[in-house]
Amino acid sequence: MTSQGIHRPPIPRTIWALGFVSLFTDLGSEMVHSLLPVLLTGLGASALTIGLIEGSAEGLVLVTKVFSGYLSDALGKRKPLVLLGYGLATAAKPLFPLAGSVAMVTTARLLDRFGKGIRGAPRDALVGDLAPPSIRGACFGLRQSMDTVGAVVGPLLAVGLLWWSADDMRLVLWFAVAPGVIAVLLLLKVPEPADTAHRTARLPLSRHGLAQLGSPFWRLALLGILVALARFSEAFLVLRASERSLPLTYVPLVLVVMSIVYTLSAYPVGRLSDRVRRTTLLSLGMLVLAIADVVLAAANGFGVLFAGIALWGLHMGMTQGVLTALIADVSPERYRGTAFGVFNLLSGAGLLGASALAGWLWERHGPPATFLAGGILALVAAIAVPLCSRPRPAIAAR
Repeated sequence: MTSQGIHRPPIPRTIWALGFVSLFTDLGSEMVHSLLPVLLTGLGASALTIGLIEGSAEGLVLVTKVFSGYLSDALGKRKPLVLLGYGLATAAKPLFPLAGSVAMVTTARLLDRFGKGIRGAPRDALVGDLAPPSIRGACFGLRQSMDTVGAVVGPLLAVGLLWWSADDMRLVLWFAVAPGVIAVLLLLKVPEPADTAHRTARLPLSRHGLAQLGSPFWRLALLGILVALARFSEAFLVLRASERSLPLTYVPLVLVVMSIVYTLSAYPVGRLSDRVRRTTLLSLGMLVLAIADVVLAAANGFGVLFAGIALWGLHMGMTQGVLTALIADVSPERYRGTAFGVFNLLSGAGLLGASALAGWLWERHGPPATFLAGGILALVAAIAVPLCSRPRPAIAAR
């Protein structure tokens, strides 16, 4: 019982199961991600090239989510697409240790992200379907927290394996294959909800059809573009640490610190968003990002560097779960998969532009300029969030 005397149901077991699937998948992915900029640099890639690769990879994720989300609505089933996405990402992992060129690493990265794109919108829609409305923020926050537990453990394992193997990066990348296999095996045991018939819907992919998502959704989508423009790839955090002469063995700690703060904040913020306006928390999260960028721009020693990285993680915990809960709030139930897909497509355009701009600024004007530009955009986003009127949960289209 809450202080208002309202009973809040427990988080469904299926959401816990999906959380563990995300945990193991992210464990392997972040082992790779924590070393990917170093691997690419060693193969001759420039900062601009890395920015374009990361932006393209994330853009591919978000474009793919449109079609996978739409298809999950049309089929009335989420799990087959979720399983396909996790399976493809797992199959792509061995390409990283085998890669001998920037092109091969890029191919592996795009395949990995393509798998993420296939699973992303159906999985988020599934969480929205299963989460009781009174604890929707907590459900999204829990899944996000468990996802980032993997993001903590993965780089820590990478650090330990680098130390044990005398910095044999290829060996560490081979170890990253196993967690994905475990995740797929766990997912096979997750059942598809039985009452899926009411969700079967084919929203016309036309101006008139997309208008059925509603004006609250489209206001949120425009806000999502601005939020994405303010946040470029975390690969630039790794590059900043490397540029500040952090030893290779400890480079994965960049994502460890970020992910610990992300993990510890996502679930509490998600629960809080069930009690206060989600847009308020989103605005505060963007202010935290602006502060993180200023700190990272000014970082000279490792202490200041990791303070900025921790603030970046706090920003992620305050915004990512809240955004997904907002989408679930405003989207019609039958079109929820499509709504997640469209939102992420638009955000992907912003993220692609942000990562490309970050790479260009890095090469032309240096790392401080990159982070200061991100801070300015984050501040603009923080000011714009309150202009988005409080969304009301959409009535499910029947």
